[in-house]
Formats: sequence, C-alpha cells, structure tokens
Amino acid sequence: MQIFTILSFLFVLGFVAAYTYMKMRGFNKNESKGSYFLGGRSLTGGVIGASLLLTNLSATNFVGMSAQVFSGNMTNMAYEVTSGFVLVVVALLLVPRYLKQGITTIPDFLESRYDKQVKGIVSFLFLLMFILNAIPITLYSGAIAITRMFHIQENFGLSYEASIWITVWCIGIIGFFYAIVGGLKAVAISDTINGIGLLIGGLLVPIFGLLALGHGSFGEGLSHLFTATPEKFNAIGNNHDVVPFGAALTGLILVNFYYWGTDQSIIQRALAAKNLKEGQKGVMLAGFFKVLTPIVVCIPGIIAFQLLGSKTTNPDLMYTQLVNKVLPAPLVGFFAAVMFGSVLSVFNGVINSTATLFALNVYEPLFGKGKTDQEIVRNGKRFGFLLGIVSMFIAPLIMYAPDGLFQYVQVVSGFFNVPIFTVIFMGYVTKRVPAIAAKISLVFFVGTYAVLQLIIKPEMSFLYQEAILFVISCAMMLVIGKMKPRETPYVMPINNLVEIEPWEHRYEAGGFIIFMVFAAYILFSKLGFAGANGFTAMTALWLLIAAVVSFAGVLYFKKRDKVAESPVTAAVKGTQDVRVK
Repeated sequence: MQIFTILSFLFVLGFVAAYTYMKMRGFNKNESKGSYFLGGRSLTGGVIGASLLLTNLSATNFVGMSAQVFSGNMTNMAYEVTSGFVLVVVALLLVPRYLKQGITTIPDFLESRYDKQVKGIVSFLFLLMFILNAIPITLYSGAIAITRMFHIQENFGLSYEASIWITVWCIGIIGFFYAIVGGLKAVAISDTINGIGLLIGGLLVPIFGLLALGHGSFGEGLSHLFTATPEKFNAIGNNHDVVPFGAALTGLILVNFYYWGTDQSIIQRALAAKNLKEGQKGVMLAGFFKVLTPIVVCIPGIIAFQLLGSKTTNPDLMYTQLVNKVLPAPLVGFFAAVMFGSVLSVFNGVINSTATLFALNVYEPLFGKGKTDQEIVRNGKRFGFLLGIVSMFIAPLIMYAPDGLFQYVQVVSGFFNVPIFTVIFMGYVTKRVPAIAAKISLVFFVGTYAVLQLIIKPEMSFLYQEAILFVISCAMMLVIGKMKPRETPYVMPINNLVEIEPWEHRYEAGGFIIFMVFAAYILFSKLGFAGANGFTAMTALWLLIAAVVSFAGVLYFKKRDKVAESPVTAAVKGTQDVRVK
C-alpha cells in the first residue's frame, strides 16, 4: 500500500512540475521586474482565480478549520463564507483602482497617498507578518498533513517533533525552486493545476467519509450526518464560540478586506492581470469557490466527530486521521500530492511577494540607483531565500501553541492585518488626511492590540477588539486630518498600464455570490440543518427572500452604473486612445 501511495504522490508532483516547465518555456526568462514580480501582467481570469484560491486554501484550512469544527461547531465557516462578499467588493471597487494606478505593490499606493515613511512602515509590517506568521504556519500545517499521511513518524522511528522538523525543511527546500527560480508566472501556473487537484481531493474526503458513515451507502451516510449531531451545523455563534456572529459581521469582515484587498501575497495575482476584465473575472471566481469551501474544510470535522468519536489528544491531527481511514489506499498518494502542492503554492506565493516588497520598496529606493532590473530581481530573490530559511526555523515551534493551529494564525495576524487595512481604507475614502495621521494610527493600533493580547487578555473575541480599534483609529485620523490637513487634496494618479474596460457581467456574478453567502448562513443555522426539523418549507422561503434581495441589488447597481457611465468613462477611454496612438 505504501509503495503505491508514494508512487502516485511522485507521479502527481512530477506532472505539475513538467506542465509548469512546458508553459514557462518561451516566457521572457524573468529578466525584468515586471515579468518576475507580476508575471509580465499577463494572467487571465482562470489562472488568477485558481491562484487566489490555492494561495489561500492550504493545509492550514484543511487541518486547522476541520479541527475547530471537530471540537465545536461551524461558526468558523465565517472565514470562508464572508470572503465571498468581500471578494465581490474587491473586484468591483479595488481592482479597478489598482489597475488604473498601475501599482506593483500595495505600499506603492501608500507612498503616493501619504509619504515614503508610511510606505516603509507598512512594508516592514508586511515582511514581519510573513516571517512570523504566513510562511511558518504554512510549513507547519503542511508538515502535519504529510507526516501523518505517510506515517513518517512510525516508518522511520522518529519522534513527532523530529518528523515535523524534517518535513518542514523538505517542503521549504522544494518550494524554493518554484518561488525563487520561476517567479509569479511559475507560481500561478502550478497553482492552476494544483488547485484543480486540491478541489477534487478535498471533495473525495467528505464523499468517502459519508460512505463510511452509511456503511457503503452515500444516502444513508448523508442522512446520518445531518441527524446525528445537528448542533454541529450551527454557524450562528455566541460569545463562547470560535467566531461569534457579531464578530463575523464586524472584525472578521475587516480582516477579510485586509487579506483579499490589500495583502501583497494575495492581491499580487490581481495586479498581474492582463486587463481589468480578466482581473475581475479571476477575483469573482475565487469568491464563488470560497463560499463553497466549507464543504471541504468544515464538513470533514463533523464527519470525523461522528466516525472517530470526540476524544482526541490533539484535534489538529484529526483531519489526516480521517483521510487515512476513509480514502482508498490509491487515493491517499494523490491527495497527499495535491495537499503538498497547496503548501508549496502558499509558500511560493508569500516568498515571491516577500522578494517583491523587499526589492521594490527597500532595496531599490535605498541601494538601487544605477542598478539594472536583473540586479534588483537578484537581490529580491536573495532576501526571499533568507526569509524562507528563518521561517523554516520558526515553523516547528508552532506545535507548542496552546489554542491550536488555526487560532494561532488569526490572533497573530491581528498585529498586522487590520492596522494596515485601516490606513489604506482611510487613504481611499479621504483626501485631506495627512501622513502623520497614518503613522500615529499604525503605532496606536499595533501597540494597543499588543497590550490587549499579551498583558490584559480580555474575554472579548480578538475580532471584536480589532473592530473597536479600527473605529477608534479611523476617528483619530479624521480628527488629525481636520486639525492638520494635507496642503492639497489627494488625487489618484492614472497610469492605465493595461486595458481597464470592466467585465460586462460583473454585477450578475457578484449578485449570485452574495446570494450564496446568504444561503450558506440560512442553511447552516437553526433555520436550516441545525434546526430541530432540518430543512423545511421555512428554509426554502428564506432562500427565496435571499434570492430576491440579491437579484434586486444586481438590477440597482446595473442601473446606477448606466446612469453614471459617460463623462468619466469617455475621458478614460480617450486617454487610452491618445496613449495607443
């Protein structure tokens, strides 16, 4: 069994590598900054959507989120489902702005809006977040999945700690080949193939899990799933759950806006779009799949609870235990390969973004005078390599986190995500708030959050804390802007490096995704599967109301867009025509 698992694992990895190599042949060898860091601004909607999804969806989600559902209920699906709403807003509002400006990194906007110091501070926070959180947690969660699927600990007579250290370093070393050598183009191509495989593999686990619950009958397994522990399906959480419902609508929305709209390792895919149409298609596609991801990252936790029982010393190990129990031996190697690919995807994406931030926001401004593109790219690669090595030392230490893998990720992210989003948000919605306001806001937000998490440690969810600090920080920036405004109002520069004609079906796609968000919360609540009677006529009525509201929203925004279209659009198109001529 093990030899076949290993062979299928190596076959899938080899196929992805060969496909990526073939697609990269003839590409301009990553000699320029634009080609290495933004894939030559050539990514299409499908590639962007798959790359966005896979860069986000990794072993961290499968292992960490299913463990939380195993121990509690489905309140943590809010991380996935509310992302659908956020991605619609990002596609409609932020992607057009970014592509019109022609920025390469998010701090580029901050320099334009505030000053170089704000750009430098945020670049530093990005890099600090990558080294303390994003890269280590990806390596650690991947190591858990791989060691447990291949029984590395038992087969080689290693301790659990030793198996994690070895696997972390193996993943990291292999990841460097994609990220450092190939750049964003190679990462995005491999993401597309791995993304398809990950969705297939992720769906196989609940499918075979239901067959196991029903003793070979899928229908009986499905019936058992919904009737045995209906309380597990409740996503409307209280203050004692992982994600209270109020926090999902406040602090978590802010976290998701940071992540999908401003995190360099994520938004870099949209910045690399060949035009606005493809950028919006890709972001919407990611939003569609994000609403569906609870099927593969949350439902397995309920299946495992019913199959394996509630007693376990470490819930983070539960997902791989379920995989080994329900999947036929030939499929374990396939799923391990695509899981491994997802880990590489996140690792690669963050390393590439790290190299981008350092090369363009640190090295080039300070030491890049007279340097060629090749030298700037080379030094970015070196820094990315160094940061990856440091992260590989940090990753195994996460096994000692007291509250589990996924909660560690979210709490530590709070030091960086919403503080950064706050200054970006205020930069877009105001014109007179000065740079000093952004600096004070960043120091206040990060410092206060640190005191709350490390010293005071209140009972309140960290998501509520972030929401409150966001409101206070915005108010502070407005007051400072009133007392000491910019000398001149900010005007966003327009560069139009790519075609910025919007996607004609953006509102229909967005409306359908919003309906999916409503539907998810209706189904996974006491109105639906978590109720005493399960899915009823009342559930169907609420779904109908959600569909009507979503469709009405589509009609409203389409009508408003037609009214607003003319002067601005004509001016922009005129600018493009002049440039082309």
